[in-house]
Amino acid sequence: MKHIFKQGSDVKAPVLVLLHGTGGTENDLLPLADAVSPESSVISIRGNVLENGMPRYFRRLAEGVFDLEDLVFRTRELRDFLDQVAVQYGFDRHNLVAIGYSNGANIAGSLLFHYEGSFKGAILHHPMVPIRNVALPDLTGVPIFIGAGENDPICVPQETEELSGLLTDAGASVTLHWERFGHRLTGSEVEAAAAWFKARFEEQL
Repeated sequence: MKHIFKQGSDVKAPVLVLLHGTGGTENDLLPLADAVSPESSVISIRGNVLENGMPRYFRRLAEGVFDLEDLVFRTRELRDFLDQVAVQYGFDRHNLVAIGYSNGANIAGSLLFHYEGSFKGAILHHPMVPIRNVALPDLTGVPIFIGAGENDPICVPQETEELSGLLTDAGASVTLHWERFGHRLTGSEVEAAAAWFKARFEEQL
């Protein structure tokens, strides 16, 4: 998978896995990594699927309607890729925190739904429920930040609440942050995520 790896200044800090939104690239979320944890190493990955020329992480049948077979395949592909690059670049596979926006947040959520130990934590900006009617792995103690829009036309508040409930029921510690800017990722939402990250992770270092 096309990607960027940046070695951080603190080898103990969580490695940030950046996952862009539809039509984005591996460069899009690099400013978020600087805002959230400038000392961290970063692996930023471009989605392997094209929709009308726009990179995504998995196919969809229509807006908000996921191709579930492809989602499962691409989720496994991304898990295997993270396993590979952890060896390639010499970082701890068990010390990853995902930062995803929209489609990127959905594939990060799918990893959490399918594979125990995928991430040490996650920042999900405007995610949807990736897949329903599956048994989630044990997420006990996994901190998750969800940034959402009260007026998001793509991911309505009920969807956000459903996702939060599913993750919480699996043991995750979920923090919900609400804004009123639709599906946009705002500076104030990034600031809230950075403050959350500092409280959850930097105190452990």
